[in-house]
Amino acid sequence: MKRFEIHRGGEAGHLIVLGGGSAAFAAAIRAREYGARVTMINDGLPIGGTCVNVGCVPSKTLIRAAETLYRARHNPFDGIETTGELKSFAGLIGQKDALVDQLRQEKYLDILKGMEGVELIQGRGRLESGVSVRVGERLVTGSHVLIATGARPSVPPFAGLSKVGYLTSKEVFELEEQPESLLVIGGSYIALEIAQLYTRLGSRVTLLQRSERILSAYPPEIGNVLVGYLAEEGMKIVTGNRIQSVSEEKGRILVRSLVEGELRSFRGDRLLVATGRRPNTDGLNLEVLGIETNEKGGIAVNDALQTKAPTVYAAGDVLGERMFVYTAAYEGSLAADNVFGPEIRKREETPLPWVIFTDPQVAGVGLDEIEARQRGIDAEAAVLPMRQVPRAIAARETRGFIKLIRNRADDTLIGARIVASEGAELLMEAALAIRYRVKVGDLREMLHPPT
Repeated sequence: MKRFEIHRGGEAGHLIVLGGGSAAFAAAIRAREYGARVTMINDGLPIGGTCVNVGCVPSKTLIRAAETLYRARHNPFDGIETTGELKSFAGLIGQKDALVDQLRQEKYLDILKGMEGVELIQGRGRLESGVSVRVGERLVTGSHVLIATGARPSVPPFAGLSKVGYLTSKEVFELEEQPESLLVIGGSYIALEIAQLYTRLGSRVTLLQRSERILSAYPPEIGNVLVGYLAEEGMKIVTGNRIQSVSEEKGRILVRSLVEGELRSFRGDRLLVATGRRPNTDGLNLEVLGIETNEKGGIAVNDALQTKAPTVYAAGDVLGERMFVYTAAYEGSLAADNVFGPEIRKREETPLPWVIFTDPQVAGVGLDEIEARQRGIDAEAAVLPMRQVPRAIAARETRGFIKLIRNRADDTLIGARIVASEGAELLMEAALAIRYRVKVGDLREMLHPPT
């Protein structure tokens, strides 16, 4: 992306931050290290943003709870008898709420209280100029502005959807009663994680995916193997959907969909729409400064995270690109560095590790062999089924595989794709090897604990 004029802030200044999530907090902390004042303006989700309130924290604690119940009911070892029962769905949700409150307080609010020179304003901010933001009747003026307003669930305009009480990834974690049956529209990571956890808690889940396979943005072998595991647990997965209408019938949700040319009807007590996320750019008054959005609806920035307005930067999910809490924190910190630091730093295009927290987990970093060959790289892939890994055999958990992709020309690792119960933990050695261009031959010579 083309670079715009660079406008520096000097040794100190005043950063106005729109947002209250990971990117916003990382920017505030780094700006204070440079001695700058910070005014944080937050609206919508409580302080902490998506991750702590409606994303990482609630989803991962409920995923682990559902896994605990599932493991208790499906013990693979002879001579050991275990049972599991969900005694109180409300109790489980209450524990999740307590954890969210605790982490929001400890990781965000307490940090704010301990930071001098930082003011928090609750309200919706609107750009007035490149250095000023209006919040209600108040005009806040600083030296720079960072837009870190995050993203929200994207809901397609299905006929009749607005007339029924559908759920998004926000409301689904706030249910006080467990639905006996749940319809899920979507087939990517959010839809799959939530669908599996509710299946394991005992709901009858039907997942309706538009594409011909789940995880359609990933190599086919990933979705093909995962769909079998999910079906074994009782999840019903229907691909190739063209949703025609959504309505309510006798207190239940009715979804009519064209599947392979046939009109089919699906019924459930509740409906979750998990079809992606969209950046929160509405009402920011971007047009007053000529700030553009990209093809994904996110704010367009250069490689220093600067918008077309020289004093306005953007970071995190509002960019519409890498919507992960760790990339948001990195970008928020980088933006503050580029405003107040001694030199301009470009956003690094290092291999991005990613994990889908289904069970087994799906994890990846770098290029797959198809992407590599499209870039003219002579790539070779090696696949190791988990059923051939002694540690997995001993644990009686042999679902999935490990695929490593190397560049034949220089023997460097360039990618990894993993489907395994501990895929996230397995991933990081590959990520480090790719980042620092470690030879595959050198990796082979390293000593590893029993695997």
